[in-house]
Amino acid sequence: MFVLTFQECAVRYGLNAEDLHGFVAVGLLRPAPTPNAVEIDDEPDELLPRLARLHHGLGVPPEALDLVLAMRQRLLGLQAALARETSRAQQLEQFLQGRGPTIDFN
Repeated sequence: MFVLTFQECAVRYGLNAEDLHGFVAVGLLRPAPTPNAVEIDDEPDELLPRLARLHHGLGVPPEALDLVLAMRQRLLGLQAALARETSRAQQLEQFLQGRGPTIDFN
């Protein structure tokens, strides 16, 4: 868990206090015990720039960011599954064409 002040978020990621309060309100971030600070479970250098790009660059409202982030995670999972299945298919093709590894049972 990471704790970042509003000042650090503004300087490093371009997120102002209003943005951060909005992210806290929708549950993307948690308020820290320290005033004017937030707690972040994920790596802040991955999450906060992504939030800034989506919110400021694309105009995605804070209420929709959790949906966008969930869709991204789902997409990454599907891409990993596709890579695994592609690899398995290639191994099977090589085996069926006699180019795969053979086992000597003697």
